[in-house]
Amino acid sequence: MAIKTKKILVPLDGSKNALRGLDMAIHLARQSHGTITALSVKSVPGIYALHPLGFMGFDNSSEVKKLLDSAKVRAAKKGIQLTGKSISGDPGYDIAKFANGSKNKIDMVVIGARGMGAAKELFLGSVSNYVLHKSKKPVLVVK
Repeated sequence: MAIKTKKILVPLDGSKNALRGLDMAIHLARQSHGTITALSVKSVPGIYALHPLGFMGFDNSSEVKKLLDSAKVRAAKKGIQLTGKSISGDPGYDIAKFANGSKNKIDMVVIGARGMGAAKELFLGSVSNYVLHKSKKPVLVVK
C-alpha cells in the first residue's frame, strides 16, 4: 500500500533543526510531487492567548515574515510550492491541532527534534515530543 504524501506541514521557529526539517520536507515533497505548509507559532503566555485583542500585530511581525519568506525561497529553488502561515498560542498544541484539522488536509508533519524553546528534554524538545504523541498524522522528527 502506497502512502501519498501530498501536503507536508513543517513547523518553523528559526532554529537549525527546524531548517533541517524544512530541507527534509522539501526532499519528500519533490519525491511525492507535494506541497509544503510552513507554520510559525508565536508562543504566548496562557492568559494572553485567550484575550481577543492580545498579540494582534503578531502576523505582521517582520521576523516571522522574513522566516517564512526565506522558507518560500528555499523551497522554490527546488521547485516546491510552500505556503506560510503564522499564528499565536501554544506551539505544541497548535501544531498538532493544525495537523489534525480536516480542513488543512495535512498528510505528514516534518518537525525538528529541538527548537528554540527554553525547555530541554533528554532526546526531544518539548514541542516535537508533544506533536509526536498528539498528532493523528505521521510525524517525522529530524535531528
